[in-house]
Amino acid sequence: MRLENKVALISGGARGMGAAEARMFAREGARVVIGDILEEEGRRTEATINENGGECLFVRLDVTREADWQRAVATAVVRFGKLDILVNNAGVVLRGVLEDTTPEEWDRVMGVNAKGVFLGTKAAIPEMRKAGGGSIINISSISGMVGQANIQPVYNASKGAVRTFTKAAAVQYAKDGIRVNSVHPGAVDTPMAGARLADPELQREAAARIPLGRTGQPEDIAYGVLFLASDESSFVTGSELVIDGGYTAE
Repeated sequence: MRLENKVALISGGARGMGAAEARMFAREGARVVIGDILEEEGRRTEATINENGGECLFVRLDVTREADWQRAVATAVVRFGKLDILVNNAGVVLRGVLEDTTPEEWDRVMGVNAKGVFLGTKAAIPEMRKAGGGSIINISSISGMVGQANIQPVYNASKGAVRTFTKAAAVQYAKDGIRVNSVHPGAVDTPMAGARLADPELQREAAARIPLGRTGQPEDIAYGVLFLASDESSFVTGSELVIDGGYTAE
């Protein structure tokens, strides 16, 4: 198994990509802690993984609160003995144009998408150093690489921040054996894409803009995250893994 004897913490793990990552990690031998503010869905994901023979623990985690992160990391270490992997997966999105964005929305999106990654990384590093190294995977977006007409620029700004934060952290902590990489999904069928998923025409339009002719599934992203979490990527740090069906290649 690719993550045997590893311990992972995944933010935003209650549903969507985070839940897919948690299920896949558990199948590959990892003991998994999932953190989210969605307690009911988080408990369901926890139960499903455990019923299928994995080891999973849900903790309530507001990624904008440093105390929540410290508690989540401590819980992982107390329950499973160490922390090897962190996936900063939690995120929020806003659609529209710049003039529609309020200062409160700006702060909320930057708080979850950018500050959350900072706080999670900061909390994980001391325990990874104790463990002799680790892998941090930050879920950015193609929106951190290109602009889009239907996305509020605060989302692009937040995901661009994750992109460059990842590189800086990778350089600073390489000496500790801690690898830090970012993943950049394109359009993926998750609850965050609820409006598109509910409208077949919007779904067809989205697929038509992607060279591979379809939108992504959560598992498409999870396989990339699994590679970066595993020792197979031991010489990969500060890198960007784009998983978008070819969207940004055009």
